[in-house]
Amino acid sequence: MIPYWHAPSLKLGPLTIEPFGIFVAVGILLAARLLGRQAQRQGLDPTPLADYAPWGVGVGVLVGHWVHLFFYHPEELAKGPLQILKVWDGLSSFGGLVGGIIAAIFFFRHRKLRFNDYADAFALGVAPGWAVARLGCFAVHDHPGVRTDFFLAVAFPNGARHDLGMYDAIALFLISGLLYALRDVEKMKGRLLPLLSLLYAACRFSFDFLRATDMNYVDARYFGLTPAQYGCFALVAYGLWGLLRRRESSATSAPPGKTLGTAR
Repeated sequence: MIPYWHAPSLKLGPLTIEPFGIFVAVGILLAARLLGRQAQRQGLDPTPLADYAPWGVGVGVLVGHWVHLFFYHPEELAKGPLQILKVWDGLSSFGGLVGGIIAAIFFFRHRKLRFNDYADAFALGVAPGWAVARLGCFAVHDHPGVRTDFFLAVAFPNGARHDLGMYDAIALFLISGLLYALRDVEKMKGRLLPLLSLLYAACRFSFDFLRATDMNYVDARYFGLTPAQYGCFALVAYGLWGLLRRRESSATSAPPGKTLGTAR
């Protein structure tokens, strides 16, 4: 069993820096660094990614807060209309992902760039960056699960529980390792982002069934599922579409007289 330890805040004069924010900032910087490096490795211009980064982060934080507010904890709207602008007061990582996707759609369309050219770079940057950010959730234990005697349980003050922030981070680190192992495999080029979508959706959908329901501040459920679980359906749809679309385009580009996927 893992001991319960809450990472302390850092006091810098009048400023208080929360450990969650530190991990999120490090995760964002790591993702941006890996995005640019992978783009260069593929022979792509990394400049658009650097230009996209502040838009992706800004829109991601805003939409992440709105998803937290309107879908996970709508009761917080009773605090007043200004609550929708207090982005530091609650953030959904899944909502942040949605915001980043929205920003990417408009940014790449405005720049007249093909997002698919950079899709592998996004997969190889976002997965480990997101894993580090999820360590912030584990550092403050803000995603407690149901009670358990599982060997990875955390000894919360009110009893041993699953810690879903830790599980999410572990899953994303493992997925990141798999993506990097496959990045030079010819058949996987252009498929890494759909693969990430499918793998993470499977993990997240399963983990959310372990979320606590016996505490004061718990996530909203809609017909028994969390908002993120509904989002997982969209990730699966994108993942399947991306893999099948890639396979179809490969088949149509095959030289005449050659058959792809012939069994030997």
